[in-house]
Amino acid sequence: MTTATAIAGAPTLVHRPLSILERFDWGSLFPGAQPVELELGSGDGSFLLQWAQLHRERNFLGVERLLGRLRKLDRKGLRAGLTNLRVIRLEAAYLLEYMVPARTLSAIHVYFPDPWPKRKHRDRRLINTHFTTLAATALVPGGTVWLRTDDEDYFNQMVEVFGADRRFTAVGTPEELSGVTTDFERHFNAQGIPTRRAGYQLTPPPAT
Repeated sequence: MTTATAIAGAPTLVHRPLSILERFDWGSLFPGAQPVELELGSGDGSFLLQWAQLHRERNFLGVERLLGRLRKLDRKGLRAGLTNLRVIRLEAAYLLEYMVPARTLSAIHVYFPDPWPKRKHRDRRLINTHFTTLAATALVPGGTVWLRTDDEDYFNQMVEVFGADRRFTAVGTPEELSGVTTDFERHFNAQGIPTRRAGYQLTPPPAT
């Protein structure tokens, strides 16, 4: 049974791994073998729920540490009948480094991560030079990292670290993808704060 079962037998999309020291077996998480996309920091799921409904031919895992948001995403996903969606409560960087099997993700989405604006806290930002290595390991060749933020300084850091990694090539965000917005994004845009977007594709190895 690929859908986890909560206490008292209630269905849930929340994945509760038996161990956080072992990598995922995607076949045990989802009912069908499809490309897997990962969203780090799903919030209330406003993006992930829409995107999973639009692309039922793909599987999606959403990562969120706040329990209330995770439960909200779970309820909405169940109501929408999203068998291609799972959610997990775990720290994003840890999951990407230690639980995602190498070369299995078709896309990684990171939208409006905590900007940690104070200079002394910037080493806590999710997107850094180490992140590009984690992404390059987790993605299939040709897979893509999609980024969004409202913070100009953090956006500059994102562009700098991915621009310095020769494994990645900058690509434009497709119109369909940019059209699926988050609650945070709509809130910022209503205040006149623009969304800053970037995409980076893992360059396939040269043909032999």
